[in-house]
Amino acid sequence: MDISLIIPCYNEELNIKPFFSLCLKTFPQNLKIEYIFINDGSKDNTLKEIKDLIKENKNYNIIGLDFSRNFGKEAAMLAGLEKSTGQYVALIDADLQQHPKYVYEMYNYINENPDYDCIACYPAKRKDSKPFKILKKLFYKTINKLSDIDFYENASDFRLLKREVVNSLLELKEYHRFSKGFFSYVGYNCYYMPYQVEERKYGKTSWNFFSLIKYALDGIIGFSTFPLKIATFIGVIAFIISVLYAIIIIVQKLTLGINVDGYATIVCLILLFGGLQMIFMGILGEYLGRTYVETKKRPIYIIKKEYQTKERSE
Repeated sequence: MDISLIIPCYNEELNIKPFFSLCLKTFPQNLKIEYIFINDGSKDNTLKEIKDLIKENKNYNIIGLDFSRNFGKEAAMLAGLEKSTGQYVALIDADLQQHPKYVYEMYNYINENPDYDCIACYPAKRKDSKPFKILKKLFYKTINKLSDIDFYENASDFRLLKREVVNSLLELKEYHRFSKGFFSYVGYNCYYMPYQVEERKYGKTSWNFFSLIKYALDGIIGFSTFPLKIATFIGVIAFIISVLYAIIIIVQKLTLGINVDGYATIVCLILLFGGLQMIFMGILGEYLGRTYVETKKRPIYIIKKEYQTKERSE
């Protein structure tokens, strides 16, 4: 198998067949493609469309994985990686915003440049609103300063990976997954290729502002322990300041006889440090909670049923 194409799907019923037709028009017939569609707990007829696609195209290598519920795109990508058999593995969305022609371009480029182990695409032109652009730039600046690994700005999950890269990724069995971090963590020589994002024709994106905030927090917490160090640092500074302030108050009282009421000051300090303690307890709780979940060893996803063409050529 030349390329395994991993396609996570969530409420993409109108895109499944157009996506497959576009792939057939794009890839040459002599290229052996394995299509792996993952239905990530869709609430529409995505599963039906995948099953119909398999029934109507028995001469192609098509697999449909039906999750028992929505586990998220990260879990869907992992399921596809574990199921893939291709020499190269490509990750692509089903919404037609990432044209399959770029997969073929990546395939040709990596064969012409064997020193590269993977290729990651990034949008040549972002269509995000200005606040989103500012937040994304802030996220990449923050995580690159806090983490020991480098994150390429705006690099997407739209990638082509050699088999050895896939094998390394599959060794990372963490429950809380942040693929951009995993791609950077495993290393390898990566080439970054620009691509043009197509307009979405059908359906609507499931991403929103809060999804992106959660995704950013997952990345920072998953690949940096710096937030934990902040608590220690601020605690030490606060202790030093409080000791110095106490010395000043004692000196003023003994030498100058100044009455120090301090009611408002005490209340403000209690509220300030109480709030800081709650924040840092929340940070500790976030790390502790993730550790707790990891120790349970729950499956990252559950496949309810698998569908595939009857005869698949390996």
